[in-house]
Amino acid sequence: VDYPKNETLVSLFEKQVDSSPDAVAVEYHGQQLSYKQLDQRANQLAHELLGMSIGTNDVVGVYMERSIEMIVALYGVQKAGAAYTPLDPEYPPQRLANMLEDSGTKVILTQAAITPEGFTGTVIALNSDGETGADHSNSRPDTRPSPDDLAYVIFTSGSTGRPKGVMNEHRGIVNRLQWMQSEYQLSSEDHILQKTAFSFDVSVWEFFWPLLNGARLVMAKPGGHKDATYLADTIRQYNISTIHFVPSMLQAFLLNTDAGSCPQLKRVICSGEALPWELTQEFY
Repeated sequence: VDYPKNETLVSLFEKQVDSSPDAVAVEYHGQQLSYKQLDQRANQLAHELLGMSIGTNDVVGVYMERSIEMIVALYGVQKAGAAYTPLDPEYPPQRLANMLEDSGTKVILTQAAITPEGFTGTVIALNSDGETGADHSNSRPDTRPSPDDLAYVIFTSGSTGRPKGVMNEHRGIVNRLQWMQSEYQLSSEDHILQKTAFSFDVSVWEFFWPLLNGARLVMAKPGGHKDATYLADTIRQYNISTIHFVPSMLQAFLLNTDAGSCPQLKRVICSGEALPWELTQEFY
């Protein structure tokens, strides 16, 4: 399908902000940001990064646990024209050091003043109260990423040797998300649960697909993706309509919870492992 080729994650998000500024964009355990608030906080961070000479195709590390600040960080980096690379705090120090060296990361965004071991660059801690970057303008920066610019860099597992950074342009992920929207039709009534570790590529569509289409992104607590009971409770509490499972976790979810009490679910997407026929029948 010949989707528009002049859009980026930033341009599509900003169109949605202008369309539904007061709708809830992201929610995390009682904290909420509207589309307009998320846009403004990301703009402030972008201005801060631009003031540090971060720009097109630079790579900024995001060293955080799952939180609202994580979403601010991802959009703030891209609004500066740069790309983000996820740095999982649970990774071994040597793996993080290899990723930082390979990506050329000079700036890391964190939630607190913590950094990967041995990092000598600049660290910016984002606060949940929104004070970080508050002295910068909340207007959209003049810098705009192009479809050919890097959006994010995700590293392979390294199971065959040194982890390799995979460079993804806006054009590619926009094409994927436009296909997903055409196929599955999210609306403002949908709530999507973000539970995949952000060092895995499934997290990318969890982060961005809902926010390009007026839906609500609900962030699971750190480690929550491993707890089937927590996931079932979250689905019911936050009216989750769309969720992703690797098949082995879907099996655990069906075995250990009253999955039938989650009628809010409209879409359950599986990937990452072979999907057994028996599991699909058990799910249905």
